[in-house]
Amino acid sequence: MLALVAAAFAMVPAHAAEKKSSPKKSAKAVKDARAKAAAAAALAKAAAAKSALEGEPVNFRSWQAVADFENDMVNKYGFDAQALKEVMGQVNYIDAAVQLVKPAPPGKPKNWQAYRDRFIEPVRINAGVEFWNQNADALARAEAEYGVPAEIIVGIIGVETVYGRNVGRFRVLDVLTTLAFAYPDAPNRLDRQTFFRGELENTLLLARKSNIDPFSLTGSYAGAVGLPQFMPGSILAYGVDFDADGRIDLRNSPVDAIGSVANFLVQHGWRAGNPAPIVTPAQVSPARGWEAMLGGGLKATYTPEQLAAGGVTTAAMMPAGTFYGLVDLQNGAEATEYWLASDNFFAITHYNRSYFYAMSVVELGRAVRSARGQ
Repeated sequence: MLALVAAAFAMVPAHAAEKKSSPKKSAKAVKDARAKAAAAAALAKAAAAKSALEGEPVNFRSWQAVADFENDMVNKYGFDAQALKEVMGQVNYIDAAVQLVKPAPPGKPKNWQAYRDRFIEPVRINAGVEFWNQNADALARAEAEYGVPAEIIVGIIGVETVYGRNVGRFRVLDVLTTLAFAYPDAPNRLDRQTFFRGELENTLLLARKSNIDPFSLTGSYAGAVGLPQFMPGSILAYGVDFDADGRIDLRNSPVDAIGSVANFLVQHGWRAGNPAPIVTPAQVSPARGWEAMLGGGLKATYTPEQLAAGGVTTAAMMPAGTFYGLVDLQNGAEATEYWLASDNFFAITHYNRSYFYAMSVVELGRAVRSARGQ
């Protein structure tokens, strides 16, 4: 259909070629035709984007797994069976979500510097300065109450959504239902389906608790919501009404987003006043006795003495009684970077289980702070 629309816009009548016209008119005709073709292409692109967001109607209610889910919601949480059937009957299948969660093809090596360049760049830094300036009081209050520095909160919100510019426009019910019951083939398919089924459950609970239309919740292709991209379960567990207006609104309240991010980090191991640096560069010895320290999970377990014995050193001061993990940031064909990370760094990895992600948060926050002249 989109191809027919484009063709209709771009079509030139057959008899036009038979007419004698001046070079000036021919040039104008070519220009007009190109403009029409461009308009048709733009229309087709917009229609395709709209279709990807809205998905296609699928009778999910005819699927036994969905019927079982509805029964569970009725039995566990007292949902009205008929009302729930009506809601699930309006859910669409989102193929874009299925395509986007497929694992990337193997072969391309990890590259920290390439990843970093996506986030530590002028547009995001300038937007971060504006966000910090506009929400300085809330950021200072969050730092005082939770012990999480403003730059870390700013770094997370900047990496996640460029301070609310890219929050996603999919209906959360659509993408979570799709991924809960039609997740693509993958080694971890069952685990991921279980996760998204739980988040679908949380979405309905959140909508009921907040007294909102569940279809009004929009977010990413994976169902993450608002400036900090919290999954519905995280909103229920860690969301904070930081602006004290009687509701938690991570889509429209930067203040709620700030308090909620700080609370999330504290609940996942952030320690206020931790004397250890969040992350500091390290050097490793050629003897490679330190390799056993890699892949130690998302926690800091090694003392400075143990690291030194393994051949890991740093120019930074390492206070007594502090613990670290050894982090490797691969750079494709270039040399791997090694860093020592504290528990506060690993708290960030609970937001996204990636060293690249956590380091981007730290570096973006620092860049924004520097750009503000602090």
